[in-house]
Amino acid sequence: MERPETTLPAPMQPLPSEGPIQPGSGRKKFDWRRIFAPLGAIGLFLAKVGAKLKLLLLVLPKIKLFTTSATMLVSVGAYTLIWGWKFAVGFVLLLFVHEMGHVIQLRREGVKASAPMFIPFLGAVIAARSFGGNALSEARVGLAGPILGSLASAALIPVASATGNHLFTALAFTGFFLNLFNLLPVVPLDGGRAMAALSPWMWLLGLAALAALTFAFPNPIMPLILLLGGLETWRRFQHRNTPEAQEYHRVSTLNRVLVAGVYLALIVLLAVGMSHTHIARTFGDA
Repeated sequence: MERPETTLPAPMQPLPSEGPIQPGSGRKKFDWRRIFAPLGAIGLFLAKVGAKLKLLLLVLPKIKLFTTSATMLVSVGAYTLIWGWKFAVGFVLLLFVHEMGHVIQLRREGVKASAPMFIPFLGAVIAARSFGGNALSEARVGLAGPILGSLASAALIPVASATGNHLFTALAFTGFFLNLFNLLPVVPLDGGRAMAALSPWMWLLGLAALAALTFAFPNPIMPLILLLGGLETWRRFQHRNTPEAQEYHRVSTLNRVLVAGVYLALIVLLAVGMSHTHIARTFGDA
């Protein structure tokens, strides 16, 4: 495995005497390099890890072993260890519907997209060469997943009412939550794709919100999403003023309003859906 290159601080050398020692001059000057040198090494390491992970996600769908059905079964098995097989199957199917929203819209944009590939505890990914060639297409692709995923989650509410089975209510709540989380305005989440048609500055707000969630609800997945989001946001901001980027993000006012309307409406409806399907539990519940 390739090791990150680090720059070691030079050995401390005695400072030359420039005159008589004055009172108070014996205090040592703080060397900021002792802090920033290790931080630079850590940043370089994380950047290389993020690049290799991104490459891995592009390569895995091309390996026949990692087909949609095979990775779905692996994910069901992994989630079964936590929630039981019934919830695991429903959860993976909700992920599948969400990802198929992206696949369908990509193909409508004329972009060839692979079928979803599932990664336990990370969700699912699809492989595509682009998001349609412009920011509006990217926004449509980004919003298509939460739209179809939200419809699938909402369809479980009448099923839960008809059967009286709280399993469907719990699945609906989880589906609403996942789609709402994906609307955070930071790439690589779907909300970040939608923000491509609005303002790049929204990515910074989304990144700050994601960082806050990472500290508020620590788990192994959030730092990874924060890392990928930070790297992608930095890359886009570096190139935001180039002629290519400006052409890519040229979107009419009407389309900006439509994207913003769909984005905000999804957030409101998903929040209402979560409130409607929330089941209060106590320690006495089985």
